[in-house]
Amino acid sequence: MENKKTKLTISGNPKKSYKDFNSPKPQGKNISSSSRGFNRPTGKGNFKKPTGAGFKSSSNFGKSSGFKPNFPTKTPSTLSDFERRKLAEQRATKRLKGDSDKDKKSKLDIKKRDTKLTVSRALSDEIETRERSLASVKRARQKELKNASKEEDKENLKTIKRDINIPEAITVRELANRMAEQSSNVIKYLFGMGVTVTINQTLAADTAEFLAKEFGHNPIREEKAEEIIQKIKESRTENLLNRAPIITVMGHVDHGKTSVLDVLRSANVVSGEFGGITQHIGAYQVENGKDKLTFIDTPGHAAFTEMRARGSKLTDIVVLVVAADDGVKPQTVESINHAKAANVPIVVAINKCDLPEADPQKIKNQLLEHELIAEDLSGDTLMVEISAKTKLNLDKLIEAISLQAEILDLKTDFESKATGVVLESKIDVGRGPVATVIVTSGTLKKGDFFVSGLKWGKVRAIINDKGKNIDEAPPSTPVEILGINGAAKSGDDFIVLDSEKEAKTLSENRAVESKDGKNPLSFASQESAFSDKSAEELNLIIKSDVHGSSEAIKNAITQIKHEEVKPKIILADIGMVTETDVTLAKASNAVLIAFNVKPSKEAKKLAENEGIKISSYNIIYEVLDYIKQRMSGLLSPDVKETITGTAQVLEIFKVSGAGKVAGSKITEGEITSASDVRVIRDGSIIYTGKISSIFREKNQVKQVSNGQECGITLKDYMDFQKNDTIEAFSVTSTERSI
Repeated sequence: MENKKTKLTISGNPKKSYKDFNSPKPQGKNISSSSRGFNRPTGKGNFKKPTGAGFKSSSNFGKSSGFKPNFPTKTPSTLSDFERRKLAEQRATKRLKGDSDKDKKSKLDIKKRDTKLTVSRALSDEIETRERSLASVKRARQKELKNASKEEDKENLKTIKRDINIPEAITVRELANRMAEQSSNVIKYLFGMGVTVTINQTLAADTAEFLAKEFGHNPIREEKAEEIIQKIKESRTENLLNRAPIITVMGHVDHGKTSVLDVLRSANVVSGEFGGITQHIGAYQVENGKDKLTFIDTPGHAAFTEMRARGSKLTDIVVLVVAADDGVKPQTVESINHAKAANVPIVVAINKCDLPEADPQKIKNQLLEHELIAEDLSGDTLMVEISAKTKLNLDKLIEAISLQAEILDLKTDFESKATGVVLESKIDVGRGPVATVIVTSGTLKKGDFFVSGLKWGKVRAIINDKGKNIDEAPPSTPVEILGINGAAKSGDDFIVLDSEKEAKTLSENRAVESKDGKNPLSFASQESAFSDKSAEELNLIIKSDVHGSSEAIKNAITQIKHEEVKPKIILADIGMVTETDVTLAKASNAVLIAFNVKPSKEAKKLAENEGIKISSYNIIYEVLDYIKQRMSGLLSPDVKETITGTAQVLEIFKVSGAGKVAGSKITEGEITSASDVRVIRDGSIIYTGKISSIFREKNQVKQVSNGQECGITLKDYMDFQKNDTIEAFSVTSTERSI
């Protein structure tokens, strides 16, 4: 028993491997094991053969125990105390390491599981449910509200199909505004089509129509302003009643047109006109019993062609005034041509029949050349011999005009909105822009909105030809109208519309169309393109009292033509001369002309300080003469050169104090000490200047004649050579005029 107790035995199956102590993969100093038991360590084994007293060899162990194992390696029963301890340490160390690694992994796993929610964790019941924070709930609600508002905005921002009015020309900005789109979107779309545009680029109607369709709108092509006006005029031809005839008095200057009108309306207008010449179109109404006659007086000067043409376009009957002592003149012929072009009947008034040199028959014969045949010569033209001075046959003239008006049977609509023609416009101090209008159809009333050319306005006041305020003006009535937003042009139409908006829109459309119609480019003609020198320009600023005069002056100035100088009108406007005009005249070095107007106090003071001359005139041909005079001043004078004498250099002398002296002989003419001279050598001019002194036999003289010898010194020149030619000449310049 004691022997049994001292023996080390292994209980259980001895063939059982010790996997509890060893891991399947060797790490560090591991003991390799087999299914049978411990094998001998190979390679880097953990065991070295121990040496010492405490170690018994395997042979002794085997002998003492009497047990022979089947496997070659040592079993735990054969291990020494040292080996057992070592093995236990290794086991304990391995177990502790494994546990710590497992603990770390588990801790990490637990942390990850705590922080990261997986599907399995979410579905398992092990996880404790936690309430959402208030901030989280608030954020969620805000997100829901935001998404809901976005959906509402999307519903609200659905494209609305609009009717887009497309004019003949429209800018990108205006088109985008009408479509309620951003300009950048329109430009981007055009870029995509390969068209490079800016926001202020003008698009054609076809392009604008295409863009409106592409953006989902309905394009509607606008009618032109003129087409709209034409429709308005055509629609007003109902309820026709007889109206007073509009008679234009035409003829040559100083043939008595205004004097005839003076007698008819018993007013002295001529005394109010400068030089007895009508500068404006005057309109008057004369009562003949129950009937009324509207007269328009036109200027007779050659410069007022446009004003006469306007008179003939507006009128029903033309009264041609011819002086019996003067005959048919150029402006008389021009008036006849205007009347024929307008297809208007002519009544001839042969004036000044009271003068002894008057010859009415001669006038009738002269008018035959222009196809105006008197009734007593079997023609159809009414001719009346009158005298404005003695009032001879003026009643017969009125009868002839009334008869002609009855034949024409003039009718118009009195009830419709008024239309008319602007005869004249001006800017009156205190009243602002004033337009003289003749109503052609309808009745003009105070408070009406109207369009006149590019201007529009509301009728603030209506003033008749006698200077009285009236509330309404029937057809064929000449009136002055206040309330226009600017000075209208003479000859513009006058149309009353239903509302302020309609009037404003129509005038704006007209303004746009007029801009589009202009071509700012001026192309050079073949002559101007290849000319060596450009013509000088005389800048002009013209301020006049009425638009007609301004227009007449402009037309007359354009007729002044010259190769070297041409007039250039920088500004032609109506109203008094202002500080702005003076400043512009200074900046552009222009001639400032005031026609029938005066400068303001400020402008006058500024002109004096700046040294600008304001030329004031009352008669048109005086203005033209002044402009011609100023243009003549820009012409270069005619320079004429005359050779007075020639000298040949024979010898050169050096004189102390005088320098080199050319000993010369006069070969032609004479040379004076005041002459201009040039030195010619081998056919080329090498010096041009003046003579310093002339010596003859040591005496200074003023003149040397042909065949005499002398010594000549020149100013700033001494480089004489033998055989040089000294040529004396004189220059005369004469001023030129246009």
